[in-house]
Amino acid sequence: MPASRDLREGRVVIVGASLAGLRAAEALREEGFTGSVTVVGDEPHPPYDRPPLSKQVLLGRVAANATGLPMRRDPDAQWRLGVRAIGLDAVKKRVMLADGESLPYDRLLIATGTRARPWPNPAEAALDGVFTLRTSDDAERLAGRLAAGPRRVLVIGAGFTGSEIASACRELGLEVTVAERGPVPLVGALGRTLGVLAAGLQHAHGVDLRCGVTVTALRGNGRLTGAELSDGTRIDADVCVVALGAVRNTEWLGTSGLAAGTRGVACDAGCRVFDMYGIVTDDVFVTGDVARFPHPLFEYQMLALEHWGNAVAQAEVAAHNMVSPGPLRRPHLAVPVFWSSQFGLNIKSVGVPTFSDEVAIVQGSLAERRLVAVYGYRGRVTAAVTIDMAKWLEHYQRLIETAAPFPPGPGAADGSAVAGFPVPSDVPDPARLSHGPTVALTGYLPDRRLVLVRPAD
Repeated sequence: MPASRDLREGRVVIVGASLAGLRAAEALREEGFTGSVTVVGDEPHPPYDRPPLSKQVLLGRVAANATGLPMRRDPDAQWRLGVRAIGLDAVKKRVMLADGESLPYDRLLIATGTRARPWPNPAEAALDGVFTLRTSDDAERLAGRLAAGPRRVLVIGAGFTGSEIASACRELGLEVTVAERGPVPLVGALGRTLGVLAAGLQHAHGVDLRCGVTVTALRGNGRLTGAELSDGTRIDADVCVVALGAVRNTEWLGTSGLAAGTRGVACDAGCRVFDMYGIVTDDVFVTGDVARFPHPLFEYQMLALEHWGNAVAQAEVAAHNMVSPGPLRRPHLAVPVFWSSQFGLNIKSVGVPTFSDEVAIVQGSLAERRLVAVYGYRGRVTAAVTIDMAKWLEHYQRLIETAAPFPPGPGAADGSAVAGFPVPSDVPDPARLSHGPTVALTGYLPDRRLVLVRPAD
């Protein structure tokens, strides 16, 4: 039987009932896979959309249970929802579940994504009024508390999620304090130049923004009453949202022998997972937020993306490669795209702003709060960010894809682009921030000591 036909039969297990997991299951059927597909998810809900959780759901415009993802086609899958995967035997090809069952597979797709980074003090995190926001259940609980009209909301972390939460609070008429270790909001994702604009936006909308500080303690007696900051001040608040970035869900792979750790699951450009010795596997694939993959446009650095579009595009590549022989496999080379709505502005990003040493505003201006900022690294364009000018993003995406020189010359579709004066992009070390970047650039460092394997005498 031809190898290409063999690959369209057998058993596929997808761990992660997420956007990436759903799109991969659909793509497998579109690619002609006729075998069994089992999707495992630790939440009891079918796959749902996460971007609305920090926007429409918190504003009460959409119910948390109404964010389910539409199916483009019936993936004819067995859904194992509300049960966690707790281990993987890559030799026997079995996924162990928390309910004691183990699932055999011929090919495995890891799509376990991320979870919200919790407040580091468990006793303080357990106070009534302390929240994180990642799941639909999180959003439902937080939306209910915000609708009840708290006196003040404290948001810890001014990344995209924290800033969107603060924006929703102000739109609801709530008093909100944002505490950020970095110098300005969004600095870890966009650098200081646009971070200054973000800070101005928050101040203009009445946010009590505290940058350059950390929260040293949350206070309360069963119920949150406030927080203490590193500058010696105290904030009275009855709701706190911890927005300290994400933790990649890789712990269940700890003894699997795969290259999986706190930075994600490392794979090649075709989504095939590496083992801990850097040898590529042929039967284990990864996709979505939990994946770390090389990209030629960014000097083959390992990218880890928390982006909606990346999850969809990478899932389709992974599904294609799972059912295709070697010569027909294709790489995942999509340019990262991200968007956010906050304080009345629409922010869209293409490329990797953190992969830069300079930035230039080439359309609009900071004063107008309507602009295009282009990022460069070693003389070529690597990213662009638009604020209320998203229609020009495609033009700058082409510049990224063709490694165009930086700073770019005139040439936007409306003829308004100018050769902006570059300044340092000033992207800080993520370790100095309260929030994590939505794009992480990481060279490979093993998370544990490797054992040298020697052949038997």
